[in-house]
Amino acid sequence: MSGRSALAVALACVLAGSAVATAGPGSIDDVIAFHQGRIARDPDDPLSYTRLGAAYTQKARESGDPGYYDLADRTLQRALQLAPAGPAAAGATTLLASVRLARHEFREAATLAERAAQGGDPSAYAVAGDAYLELGDAEKAARAYDRLRDLPGPRHPHSRLAALQFLRGDVRGAIAQMEQAVRVSREGGVPREHVAWAQAQLAELHWHTGALPQADAAAAGAMATDPGNHRARAMLARVRAAQQRFPEAIDLYTRALAVVPLPEYAAALGDVLTRLGRHAEAKRQYDLVEHIAALSRLNRALYNRELALFYADRDVKPVEALALAERELEARRDVYTYDVLAWARHRNGRTDEAVAAIHEALRLGTPDARLFFHAGMIYRAAGDTARAAEYLRRALATNPHFHVLHAATAARALAELGQP
Repeated sequence: MSGRSALAVALACVLAGSAVATAGPGSIDDVIAFHQGRIARDPDDPLSYTRLGAAYTQKARESGDPGYYDLADRTLQRALQLAPAGPAAAGATTLLASVRLARHEFREAATLAERAAQGGDPSAYAVAGDAYLELGDAEKAARAYDRLRDLPGPRHPHSRLAALQFLRGDVRGAIAQMEQAVRVSREGGVPREHVAWAQAQLAELHWHTGALPQADAAAAGAMATDPGNHRARAMLARVRAAQQRFPEAIDLYTRALAVVPLPEYAAALGDVLTRLGRHAEAKRQYDLVEHIAALSRLNRALYNRELALFYADRDVKPVEALALAERELEARRDVYTYDVLAWARHRNGRTDEAVAAIHEALRLGTPDARLFFHAGMIYRAAGDTARAAEYLRRALATNPHFHVLHAATAARALAELGQP
């Protein structure tokens, strides 16, 4: 799930009213069982269906099992059948929009969110903005988020504004907004998993600037808030790899995978093992990436972009990488999808088309070293040595630790161009 999709689910669960907290303390499985029991006693209560749908979305978020999104979708549709209009229907529609967003049905998510907002739920603009960002429309996203600026506490769009500012090149502003998101999450009584998510996102923003001590502190803070949180573990693993504390990185990635087997975790662990020359162990992790991505129908839709990047990064299965990237472009057109498309075209020798796609990836000025690295390598293939050197330098200046393997590739390429 993308960061914005995870954020939408997090907010939707908070907004479901105490939807997830109503059953009192206990695990999300207890909450699910509680609302299932209420529905068994009163099968025509739309509020119980809405709250069960919220609990299913939270379970999907915590477990990484996309099957819970199917359960949430059916449950929320039943709530809307029982109460098709009014404030309760608007809340259920917002939750349904967040589920569609998490399943990468971005256009449907935007449509549902706009309907919920018009039906009286202003918080739906958060989901609408997230969907517009995935669809590559930053202006519409900004207008949607602007509708949320007067909301108090965790409902204020600090996290979303941070994402938008980062995409537009304002990393300092993004960090300031995310620090606010962490603060209001702590003060707002939201579940600790949501607080840890915000802290992990703050760590990632610091990571993008190459500020390892700050990234370390924020990731460690996320671990302290929610010790079993897989996102916090994976983010701290990333920092440890950059610090060349490889045994700790391996342990953290392994433990993150044990909680939720996401393909990006397996790929990152494989890269650390490759860096250490442990190629047989790395291959097992790389095989796991493909296995996870092919595990179910929904997985194949959710992980198109991750798998395309995985193949292109390692220069294997280039034709399949390009097909996956092109398929992803049908669903979303944000800068990261164009980046993967450009990288896959480059690996297929389609240099002119790669240049066109990387131009789209760079259009907002997003300060991500990965984008700059890909641009540098693509312009080098195109024979534009000046631009190649410029972007390779920017990659290493932005974040000299941006990838456990590719940072060295960028430095070598720059040297081959005769640049320091």
